[in-house]
Amino acid sequence: MTIAVDFDGTIVEHRYPEIGKEKPFALDTLKRLRDEHHKLILWTVREGRLLDEAVSFCRSRGLEFYAVNSTVPGEAGSGSGRSSRKVVADLYIDDRNLGGLPDWGVIYEMVHNRLTYESLLSTGVTSTRKKGFFSRFGF
Repeated sequence: MTIAVDFDGTIVEHRYPEIGKEKPFALDTLKRLRDEHHKLILWTVREGRLLDEAVSFCRSRGLEFYAVNSTVPGEAGSGSGRSSRKVVADLYIDDRNLGGLPDWGVIYEMVHNRLTYESLLSTGVTSTRKKGFFSRFGF
């Protein structure tokens, strides 16, 4: 799958233009999805120096993206010097989703098992658990 992921409020807490504290398990989940051969696109309103800071933040924690604010790595803008903000993806992970952002364990479960939100609700995975994040997956 190609997955577009927002930065502020999704990977890190909202502190724009600063970089907020990492959301629990966000980068671990994204690295695991990348390792399962999903293409991850960083899809953010940030640009210029602020975008470079977000990319560096993720890179310093071991996460490289397939592309940044584009569908294809290195994609050029349309003569204006800017890339289109519209990226083509199978899934968009953003804190502004209808219903908000599920925790990263739920996100992983949905992507890994190709669950719809309706089927996820029927499994009870969205319930609060006391166990650690990766314990759900046999770690």
